[in-house]
Amino acid sequence: MLTRNSLLLLFWFIINEGFLSPVHLPLQGRLGKEGPRGLVGPIKNGGAGFQRVKRGWVWNQFFVLEEYMGSDPQYVGKLHTDLDKGDSGVKYTLSGEGAGTIFTIDQTTGDIHALRSLDREEKAYYTLRAQAVDIETGRPLEPESEFVIKVQDINDNEPKFLEGPYTGSVPEMSPVGTYVMQVTATDADDPTYGNSARVVYSILHGQPYFSVDPKTGVIRTALPNMDREVKELYHVLIQAKDMGGQLGGLAGTTTVNITLSDVNDNPPRFSKSIFHLRVPESSPVGSAVGRIKAHDLDIGKNAEVEYNIVPGDGGTTFDIATNVHNQEGIIVLKKPLDYETKKAYTFKVEASNPHLDPRFHNAGPFKDTATVKVNVLDVDEPPVFSKPSYTMDVYEDTPVGIIIGAVTAQDLDVGSSAVRYSIDWKSDLDSYFDIDPVEGTISTNELLDRESIPQHNISIVSHFYHSDNPVLTSKVAVTVHVLDVNEFPPEFAMPYETFVCENARAGQVIQVISAKDEDLPPTGQKFIFKSPPEDIKNKNFTIRDFGNNTAGIVTRRGGFRRRIQEVYQLAVVMEDSGYPVQSSTGTLSIRVCGCDADGSLLSCNVEAIFLPVGLSTGALIAILLCIVILLVIVVLYVGLRRQKKKETLMTSKEDIRDNVIHYDDEGGGEEDTHAFDMGTLRNPKAVNENLSRRDVKPDGGRQVRPPPATQDGADVRDFICQRLQENDADGLAPPYDSLATYAYEGDGSVAESLSSIESLAGDGDEDYDYLREWGPRFRTLAGIFGEQDSPTEPTENKL
Repeated sequence: MLTRNSLLLLFWFIINEGFLSPVHLPLQGRLGKEGPRGLVGPIKNGGAGFQRVKRGWVWNQFFVLEEYMGSDPQYVGKLHTDLDKGDSGVKYTLSGEGAGTIFTIDQTTGDIHALRSLDREEKAYYTLRAQAVDIETGRPLEPESEFVIKVQDINDNEPKFLEGPYTGSVPEMSPVGTYVMQVTATDADDPTYGNSARVVYSILHGQPYFSVDPKTGVIRTALPNMDREVKELYHVLIQAKDMGGQLGGLAGTTTVNITLSDVNDNPPRFSKSIFHLRVPESSPVGSAVGRIKAHDLDIGKNAEVEYNIVPGDGGTTFDIATNVHNQEGIIVLKKPLDYETKKAYTFKVEASNPHLDPRFHNAGPFKDTATVKVNVLDVDEPPVFSKPSYTMDVYEDTPVGIIIGAVTAQDLDVGSSAVRYSIDWKSDLDSYFDIDPVEGTISTNELLDRESIPQHNISIVSHFYHSDNPVLTSKVAVTVHVLDVNEFPPEFAMPYETFVCENARAGQVIQVISAKDEDLPPTGQKFIFKSPPEDIKNKNFTIRDFGNNTAGIVTRRGGFRRRIQEVYQLAVVMEDSGYPVQSSTGTLSIRVCGCDADGSLLSCNVEAIFLPVGLSTGALIAILLCIVILLVIVVLYVGLRRQKKKETLMTSKEDIRDNVIHYDDEGGGEEDTHAFDMGTLRNPKAVNENLSRRDVKPDGGRQVRPPPATQDGADVRDFICQRLQENDADGLAPPYDSLATYAYEGDGSVAESLSSIESLAGDGDEDYDYLREWGPRFRTLAGIFGEQDSPTEPTENKL
């Protein structure tokens, strides 16, 4: 059947495309001119275009059924070329996807078979290439051509819910058609071929509560007023069937768990209308004395309950609070209970929801009320003092045994017992007090001193007679104030350093004083200040009481002087207002001090009179030290200036006229011709007449000395004398004491002359060459005196 279908398709295609006409042209000629012509799209023949030509062999798009279960290979189709003459001269080859492994071709007939079963969901089609070649030469008879083998789908995959099982929720009491959720199933079959992938949804289990849209898979409520308190969880079974739900289609199922979420549609309800509580009268205030509970069928915040006591009998004695963990109402005691006063209480408690849903207001009030009856139980109680605490007063130095007060306690239970009293020894370690065990009167056991302990705090213990139960005891605090007896006189509140200014005026307040007293009067201190009787006529100072426990020291005159009297003593009498009156006399030392115009203190020392105002001794010493240092610096500076001027006068090397030249080392003798220019003395013409002196500051008004009229043949002695007279007559020359050394040795020397200057008067033809024989030190001297015989300078004397 498959072969016949394939042949019919092939025959139709050939007729439609005009391939029945025989082709007699050689294959190579057709390929070179037009190229092969494809039936479906362009043919991949190695050419360069999309030219359409006649094909010498035919092919088609083939189909193969998936999931083929036959024992023989499945026939796919047949390839044939009109160049095949049936003489087995043509060989058909197959290449591409699955060639040789999945698909095989008969090389002689061109029949294609599938070697194994195929699955379209794994691969939908295969692309192969076929070619006809000469069996002898192996040369292609036709260009290689590409074709497709498609795997034809069958309905072999059921719809699947990939995200199942599903979980959804919808509020309880929702109307019909309320959206819950959507489920989706997928089918792996080909959706373009038949109905294999067309899915239809239906409910197998879960009706009549929910419905599902057959096309979209949307689940909605189908029953109104579904109550979570009746049933909370629903298991819905959804089926997805392909083939459009027709018979023979494949189906898949999934489970959808739908939960009804809670809404506040139920009010709280008490399990009973009356609750009975039994509370001991000894229960402490703030303790929980009972619990009640109103049940709410809702959950979460919809089940939260608030409890309130309805104003009435027990509204002021009890209170109620909600336990957030279990929504119980905890009844708390607000006031202490007393069986002997009241034995029972009755009140109402209301329970309500704080979070209401307005959709259910018409269902009635969302609250409930119950009655609570409390019975007070009698218990054995310790004695009760008449007061929560006691305060007593006693004067210090009160004799021992004097009663200062009493405490009272009684048994409030039915059939009261006798009460006994004692002092807690821990609160009165020194046993200052005693108590009567029957009457409860407290008396002193020691003398009390307010200055040592002004207040005593003791504890009184009461218990029943013939009862050793420590639970049935009670304590009360007793405070004993020790009252003061006026036994201490007042005294100055602090040490005062009082001074009066030298420029103080009469009537001026120079000091404000106050007093203190170690006694403790009940209504406050009151002190009086005054002068003693013998000092009332004091001409210097007086005391002015201000009436507010202070007094002022007032001057009676002015003109205080430290040089006359440095310190004054003033007696002050101080009295208190106690009984008996206590008084004391204090003495103030008033120093006379120097002050400025504003009254500010400058100095109180007598030696400060002779010191600069406002300067201390240390500051004056520092100032004097600075002055001495400045004087030393000035003296050193002046000395250095004078030394510098002296050195400037004496060390000039250029002005050689009348200076003493100082050398710090030994000269070189006759050979040293560089230390001093001797040519100036030998040749007066070489002297620069306009050369200014360097040992004095040039003076613009000083006249320039005219040069001598003639220097030819002038004697050196005359030249030096002339300069000496000029220096002596020069009024502008510096008046320095200096030693002038001239290059001339006078007559009358006992040692006779060693110089050659005097030789000018002697024989001028003397030969000085013998000096050269005395050594190198005399060679220079011989050269100097040898030059005077030179015929070129007959009139010049040389030194």
